[in-house]
Amino acid sequence: MKKGWLNTISRLTLCALLWLPLPAFSAPLAQIKAAAQAPPKKADTATPAPSAQEIANARTKGLVWVNLGTGVYHKDGEFYGKTKRGKFMSEADAQKGGYRAAKSPTASKKSATPKVDTKQKK
Repeated sequence: MKKGWLNTISRLTLCALLWLPLPAFSAPLAQIKAAAQAPPKKADTATPAPSAQEIANARTKGLVWVNLGTGVYHKDGEFYGKTKRGKFMSEADAQKGGYRAAKSPTASKKSATPKVDTKQKK
């Protein structure tokens, strides 16, 4: 008979725990509900591309172009003022902001001269 009462008490305790809202589960549930009711966030929009005049002015002032997406700044070259998300600033400000200098462009990996076979045929 004792086993019957223990079994019943165990079942009732389990049912009570399942029906009671636990603080560990109620907080994430509230966050999920709040996120569902919040208006959708706007997509990350690109900054408008600078004009040729703005690029020329920035070059004369010695500014660098910071690519905000990659965290790299360009002093000149093909990406100067051309990336989707970027802005002009001084090199010192770029370094203070944690941006790093872009690697200098290297020569093409393909050799201009064809390889010569040095093995002699017998």
